[in-house]
Amino acid sequence: MELLATAVVVLDDDFVVRYANPAAENLLATGAKSLNGQPFLQLFTERGALERALGDAVQTHWDYSAQTVTYSRVGRDPLPLTCTMTRIDAHGLSLLAELRPIEEQLRYAREERLVFEQQANRELIRNLAHEIKNPLGGLRGSAQLLERELDKPELREYTQVIIKEADRLQRLMDRMLTPHRTPRVEPVGIHEVLERVRSLVKAEFGIEIQRDYDPSIPEIVGDREQLIQAVLNIARNAVQSGARNINFRTRTVRQITILRQRHKLALELQVVDDGPGVPEEIQDRIFNPLVSGREGGTGLGLSLAQTFVQYHQGVIEFESRPGRTIFRILLPLT
Repeated sequence: MELLATAVVVLDDDFVVRYANPAAENLLATGAKSLNGQPFLQLFTERGALERALGDAVQTHWDYSAQTVTYSRVGRDPLPLTCTMTRIDAHGLSLLAELRPIEEQLRYAREERLVFEQQANRELIRNLAHEIKNPLGGLRGSAQLLERELDKPELREYTQVIIKEADRLQRLMDRMLTPHRTPRVEPVGIHEVLERVRSLVKAEFGIEIQRDYDPSIPEIVGDREQLIQAVLNIARNAVQSGARNINFRTRTVRQITILRQRHKLALELQVVDDGPGVPEEIQDRIFNPLVSGREGGTGLGLSLAQTFVQYHQGVIEFESRPGRTIFRILLPLT
């Protein structure tokens, strides 16, 4: 239990704390010495309901989960937690309590929902793209044949419109199908990826991206081109939305859960911009295909970025308000 990332405390028959692991010390911002000997109920605001639940857990030997337990912190905002009780058989000890922030549970649920939606969307888009590509070829070929039969040059302007629009749709379909190629896995330095993206953004938009790198981050195993494209899509989307300042920030995080898998070490890559932010009405759908917050956008950039990152067992999260948007890429390093 000393090595667990989950906060765990052990209670005696009187519901007094007799043990707290380091994760519990961090979560409750209190040392183990201070926690030991404290009545467990005194730590929370829902004392009456929690006491009844603890009693039921002891008597029935059933686990009990409380979704609305609130930890009272001195000088800080109350902390909502989920509390799971497990009956234990040990001399003088009755219950083992696992404490998790509700926000962490919500993040797990969001990640699972996102993965499911991405898989369904990818399958839908893939089928749709295949169905559209075949008629496009016939449409373009017919326009070329018609162009040869036209005597008046001014009429050929219309056939050129058909051909050019067919080509544009063809490129769009190709982009929809791009993620389905097999990743080319190799050791990749994440800062090499970011420097490549910086040079591309500077060449295309003339914007110098600031950087805040952790040089101790080891190489990751992945597809270099997919990672470049994922970060480039996020940075390009920020610039096209009106951002003038962008910052790349890399850090390592320890003992983190990504897509329900616990990792000892992971990379956290932040893309921070000062743009107008993601419109609130599309924040829940921003990674869905064909959803865009700006006029003329295809809505594929962030969807492809999320797909590429998920191929690397990672996930993209974001938080946004006018003037500050942070896209956070989490990738396991183990």
